[in-house]
Amino acid sequence: MDTPYGWIFFGNFDLALVSLYIFWGFFAGLIWYIQRENMREGYPLENEDGTPAGSLLPMPEPKTFNLYHGGEFKAPDHEREKRELALAPTAVNGGFPFAPTGDAMADGVGPASWAMRQDKPELDAHGHAKIQPMAAAEGFGLAAGRDPRGLPVMCHDRKSPGKVSDMWVDVPEQLVRYLEVTLDDGAKRLVPMPMARIKADRVVVNALDSESFKGIPATASATQVTKLEEDKISGYVAGGYLYTADKRVSEWKALQKVMSEPA
Repeated sequence: MDTPYGWIFFGNFDLALVSLYIFWGFFAGLIWYIQRENMREGYPLENEDGTPAGSLLPMPEPKTFNLYHGGEFKAPDHEREKRELALAPTAVNGGFPFAPTGDAMADGVGPASWAMRQDKPELDAHGHAKIQPMAAAEGFGLAAGRDPRGLPVMCHDRKSPGKVSDMWVDVPEQLVRYLEVTLDDGAKRLVPMPMARIKADRVVVNALDSESFKGIPATASATQVTKLEEDKISGYVAGGYLYTADKRVSEWKALQKVMSEPA
């Protein structure tokens, strides 16, 4: 009796090996898909000089995401940041740092850099601004610890640019995010809470000197701060640790000299 052709075919056919090949193909496709989806934010890549950088995989088609509080966001976003950075390369070869060419803190480069976030306040689940002045936030008060309001702000040059006038709180998190400082000329500036140290008779902001304090980016509104403004403020104050280091060292040496002199 002749064996049917179908039985001969499957008798010589390795189903396990074919299954393995199918799995390999599926896994390779999965890696391709995941990597392309990973290229939605932060892409297309750029070289240090701003020219487009090549990529092994093609860019995915823009996908539209509906935001929780309304509006849309497309990724990848091919609209690049238009800000001109005041930086110059320190060497011809790639990988070397860039040096500021102007006022690094005002230009927002290096340690004082900031990202082009949305110029809108961060909202809570109910659509209200998360960060608000304590004076305008209902039901908020200081439960424990020192109240910094009314205390002078002391910078590393041992001069005071102004006094703390309010605290800005993260309403849903119930945390103090910023101290509001009213300068001697009446202008108001925000200082990130982690950059301040509250003492019994003063608030110390060691990152800045009194002259640089005036350069902290101001908020457009007196009752809310946008995400872009938060980035600029945090970058400026934190950048003072490096960009005012020379002043800090010279002032410390001058103080040591005075203290070493006989009375």
